[in-house]
Amino acid sequence: MLKHRIALVTDSTCDLPAGLKHQYEIFVVPINVIWDGKEYRDGIDLEPVEFYNRLAVDPQLPTTSQPSPEVFKTTYETAIQSGAEEIVVICISSAMSGTLTSARQAAEKFDIPIHIVDSKSNSMSLGFQVLTAARVREQGGSAEEMVAAANRARQSMVYIVVLDTMKFLQRGGRIGSATAFLGEILQIKPQIRVNHETGTVEPGEKTRTRRKALEVLYQNFFEAIKVKGPLHIAVLHNNAEAEANAILERIRAEIAPVELFLSIVSPVLGVHTGPGAVAICGYSED
Repeated sequence: MLKHRIALVTDSTCDLPAGLKHQYEIFVVPINVIWDGKEYRDGIDLEPVEFYNRLAVDPQLPTTSQPSPEVFKTTYETAIQSGAEEIVVICISSAMSGTLTSARQAAEKFDIPIHIVDSKSNSMSLGFQVLTAARVREQGGSAEEMVAAANRARQSMVYIVVLDTMKFLQRGGRIGSATAFLGEILQIKPQIRVNHETGTVEPGEKTRTRRKALEVLYQNFFEAIKVKGPLHIAVLHNNAEAEANAILERIRAEIAPVELFLSIVSPVLGVHTGPGAVAICGYSED
């Protein structure tokens, strides 16, 4: 049985460490990866390290598909059977995936209140919103207060990614082939950012070397984040743990946020960003 009467549901792109998902009783709906005709449930049938190792050498490009309303329906039923009287659902940006639509369609089949929240992001930007809502619930907060807390976290969220290559953006249809080809020839390491108002991905600064790209990532993140209170930061990577851990230790030494951890990015997001990407994501409390 659940400790709380309000269940909390998200999707597998949240990139929350397993310990936190367990600690806060967070239900995670897997998004699907389709690879060479076979369907894998993100985080269940396909683990990140295995995925990135294969992605680096397999000429066949995987694709993704949103979970069906039936999968959300089953998750809601499980939560209710475990004692939930109300449900808060926080998912990947509706501008990036149809996952939120499936969550809404499933919610129509239930009589209990189900609150659907568009995170307008993914990865730990989504994860931090879920975590903030969970902590409000731990303090006895209502579903409305959980949603409000997630929204506040999003308003100060900064999420910047450095890619090691452009080819996965191009293969996934995110940029043109000519741009990707030129980028590879020039060895450009592109930066992308999430716009938390539109829920879309925007281009950022471009650099010519990986070392410079990681330094610019660090500088850009701390220039962008508006420090109002304690900082919560995650360093994310697509199977580039050593470099990501070096950034994490630098943040620990120079910034000392109240919360700091390392997480590997889900295969669903890695389909478009490719092996070797590194990101910093975080927000400042009010």
